Formats: sequence, structure tokens, C-alpha cells
Amino acid sequence: MKTTAFTNRHIALGAKMVPFAGFNMPVEYVGINEEHNTVRNGVGVFDVSHMGEIWAKGPNALAFVQYVSSNDASLLYPGKVQYTCFPNGKGGIVDDFLLYCIDAETYLLVVNASNIEKDWNHLCAIAPKFGMTPGKELYNASDEICQLAVQGPKAIAAMQKLTDEDVTSMEYYTFKKMKFAGIDVIFSITGYTGAGGCEIYAANEDADKLWEAVFAAGEEFGIKPIGLGARDTLRLEMGFCLYGNDIDDTTSPLEAGLGWITKFSEAKGDFIDKEYMLNLKAEGLKRKLVGFELIDRGVPRHGYEVCDAEGNVIGHVTSGTMSPSMNKPIGMAYVNTPFNKVGNEIYIKVRNRLLKAAVVKIPFYKAQ
Repeated sequence: MKTTAFTNRHIALGAKMVPFAGFNMPVEYVGINEEHNTVRNGVGVFDVSHMGEIWAKGPNALAFVQYVSSNDASLLYPGKVQYTCFPNGKGGIVDDFLLYCIDAETYLLVVNASNIEKDWNHLCAIAPKFGMTPGKELYNASDEICQLAVQGPKAIAAMQKLTDEDVTSMEYYTFKKMKFAGIDVIFSITGYTGAGGCEIYAANEDADKLWEAVFAAGEEFGIKPIGLGARDTLRLEMGFCLYGNDIDDTTSPLEAGLGWITKFSEAKGDFIDKEYMLNLKAEGLKRKLVGFELIDRGVPRHGYEVCDAEGNVIGHVTSGTMSPSMNKPIGMAYVNTPFNKVGNEIYIKVRNRLLKAAVVKIPFYKAQ
């Protein structure tokens, strides 16, 4: 099992450690609900060093990225980040990822931990068509980089103390390469919580200095380390997709409500599965990912069947939890198209009981 540059920190702090995507990761420290509320209301720190980082460089880097991804990378400029995905050539998704534009010939692809090898192999198979050599213009730096996600409404105020650069006025989905706590980092206004904050990338050899500086700067703001359990409840309250649950190799970006990252413009040009998705759009979707709230008592879980009032199966739950912020059971599910309208009544099958639910708009949680 792999470790991150911060693993010994988690163990020393008494975190409950679990295997996740091949890594030994902290799922919680003091309890998921408490950690969740720390991030919603203050500032918390996640070790997300298990994420993968792949560089695409050279004169053909943009053309390559455009072909392998669904969004339009030509809209990027140095310092801008984009959420996008890899279509798999069969109508599904290899992975979703963040795309960083360093300059016109340099892009950083930040991918999910569970998919690093799969993504790398997928990209290596395509790179030679664009004159890019794996290990050279295409480079997997995943084992060299650590990353902390500092999230919450007080995160940026705390982190501003560690740099002379202005980070308080940075826009969402932008980044800067900078000196931070005396080390070279990529400082990114991104995250997976909907609570505000940043993600900080550094070399593994700078991990200890980064950790100590971040926690010292955040002490007056009540900063706490946060586990992956709260990361999941926070992202679900925002309706953010989790690869392996809500999207995978069998789900189309359009079915998953990711049409906004699927561009068919002239500037975008050709890309994997373009024709398939254009046809899907023209023919109409047979199923769609929706948010729902449970009306009857219970907690929805991944894999539960979704039924109509007569008990006919019309879909399945992809993610579900008891929302710590709202204290109500919420979830996401793929349902057949006639049932996907907001306000529709659906039923979640739990131990052979049909529990009433209603389709709702996402995000579930809206900051006060």
C-alpha cells in the first residue's frame, strides 16, 4: 500500500487510517460530522497527495489535450483551471480531472488517485499520434508531488499570511505559481467542498515545511486536519460527481449532467466520442443523474434501486448520505428520463421497503 508525504502526520494525530485507491489514507480524526462542520464554517486541511499529476508539454500539447478531453481547452490562458473529463471512445468516461494551463505549451492534468495508471495508459496510447513521447512530452509526476486542500470560508485569510502574493482577490478556478511559506508551489483556488479555499501543490521534499506552515498560519482560525469521510459528505452536498460512484466507464458526460464541460464548438474541433455525444444529444437521453431528498426515514446508499410508486425499477442510487449540514438524507441517482424532473416523486428501495423521495435541484446545500 502506498503512502503520502503526510502519512506519518496522520498516524501521529490518531487518524483512523483506511486503504483508499491503493493508499493508506485518513478517513476521519474526531468524527465525520464534526470535521464536515469545521470545513463548512471555518477551515480544514485535507491530504490529497494521492491525486495524480500528469504533464503534457510541447507544441502539440494543446491539440493533444483538446482531443482527449471533453471541454474546450482553447478557452484557457496561463493561470486558468478547467474541469473536464476523458471520454473513453465507448460513450463512457475514463476519468474526470482538472486541467491547468501553465503556458501555451505546458498543461498539468490532475487526475483521480484510483485512475492514475488507467489514465496514464490511456494517454500513452494516444500521445504518439500527436508526436508526444511518454516519459518526455507526456510525463507522470504523480509520485513526486504532494498536495494539501485547505478548505473553508476562513481558508484564504489564513493562507494569505504565508505569501507576499495577493491570494484574497484570486478568482475561482485560477492559480498562481508562487513562493509560499518559503517554498515553490502551485496555489490553486479550487476544491471539492463548495466551502471556498485553495489547493496547494508542492514537491514531496517540501511536505513537512508546507504542513507545519499551513497549520501554524491557520491556528488562530481553528484549523483542523480533515479526513476523506468528510470530503465525501461535503462534495455530495454540492452535487459534485465522484468517479466510481456517479460517473464511470459506462456513463456519458451528458447523462451525468456534465453537458457544460462537453463542448462542440468549432474552436474545440474533433475529440474522442464527439459524434456519439452529438447523436445522444439529438436523440435525447434515456436516463439522467438527479439529486433527491428522502422524505421517509432512512439513509440512501450507493447501489440501492430506485423505483416508481408500483415498485418498478427505474434507476439506481450512485451516492447517498445523511447530510451533516442540513440533517436530512440526500443522494444522487440515475433515473429513467420520464422521472428526472424536479419535484417528481420517486422511491428508494431499502431492505425491500419503498421509501418515498423527491427529485430536487442540486446543489443540495446553499450557504446562508
